[in-house]
Amino acid sequence: MTKKYPFLDLKQANAPIEQELKQAAIDVISSGRYLHGEQTAMLEQEIATLCGTQHCVAVSNGLDALRLILRAYKELGRLHEGDAVIVPGNTFVASVLAVSDNGLRPIMCDPRSDTMNLDSNAAVRLVERHHAKAIMPVHLYGTPCWDQTLVELAHNHGLIIIEDNAQAIGAMAAVTGLNGTRATGGLGHAAGISFYPTKNLGALGDAGAVTTCDETLASTVRALANYGSDRRYHNVYQGLNCRIDELQAAMLRVKLRHISAETERRNHIAATYRDAITNPVVTTPAMFEGTTQVWHQYVICVKERDRFRSYMEEHGIGTDIHYATPPHMQPCYKNLASEPLPVTETLASQVVSLPIAHPITTDDARHIAHIINAFR
Repeated sequence: MTKKYPFLDLKQANAPIEQELKQAAIDVISSGRYLHGEQTAMLEQEIATLCGTQHCVAVSNGLDALRLILRAYKELGRLHEGDAVIVPGNTFVASVLAVSDNGLRPIMCDPRSDTMNLDSNAAVRLVERHHAKAIMPVHLYGTPCWDQTLVELAHNHGLIIIEDNAQAIGAMAAVTGLNGTRATGGLGHAAGISFYPTKNLGALGDAGAVTTCDETLASTVRALANYGSDRRYHNVYQGLNCRIDELQAAMLRVKLRHISAETERRNHIAATYRDAITNPVVTTPAMFEGTTQVWHQYVICVKERDRFRSYMEEHGIGTDIHYATPPHMQPCYKNLASEPLPVTETLASQVVSLPIAHPITTDDARHIAHIINAFR
């Protein structure tokens, strides 16, 4: 019988730590504290340490994390209605939603074809043309989007840099960030993290976090996320309800103990794919010296994508697309792009994500590569 390789099976992915997760849930239930408790406080400390920041505010999900950062900058007078924010063209729609939801202007920037991440040199031109006040590099697929040009943009233009770190927790950039760390989540002025269940560090529901070294920003985000209150029944902002719960914090703390091993495992799988896939019609993603990529997705490019995916399915291999329709081509953002985005649109027509989550092994990756190499 042919072995099946599902793209992602969360039950199998969580199976090795199932007993730890169950015990953590029991501990929370027994504590009688389900919001604003010890699990949340400890998770915030642990995430801040991982990202090399002084502050972390755990929130309801990754989109809310980005929304809260931008809203906080508006409340603090650093951003104003209608200000331009540079966002990469090829990203999940949440990156753009956070900007437009705050009355800010998303300006789409084409990516580099090798990194699939925002092209910082193109971003410089857009910053100057649109007088942008902020930029949102997205560490797409787990590859850090950070270089010296972004550092200089921040310094030379007084630009706020907000990382979308939804897919790259645990990654390390080759260039040091504004706060002296190389860890994603601590490179810019603030970062939003997603703990959606499919992420490398995923909750058993929805959750997210904001990381920053700016104490004023952190306290503003914390207040906004809790009805705008800085203390009980004292609302300084017209806030939101974007809190994490203790159960999700506890689940994440269990998984955080295993994140280094998970990153190492994914790097082995990615290296196996890179070395074993030799089919000339398939382009594998670049691997970069001096960085730690965490491979939230392993994304190849194939021109005849539909035929390739059908072929893979016939051989029992699940694949996915991240992302087939970029934000500027979505119905809700049909007038978003101010200029052509050819690299974004080419990638959207060719990208295919291969299985990389547990329980895929290096032997599995070699077998999957063998099948890919036979594709004609």
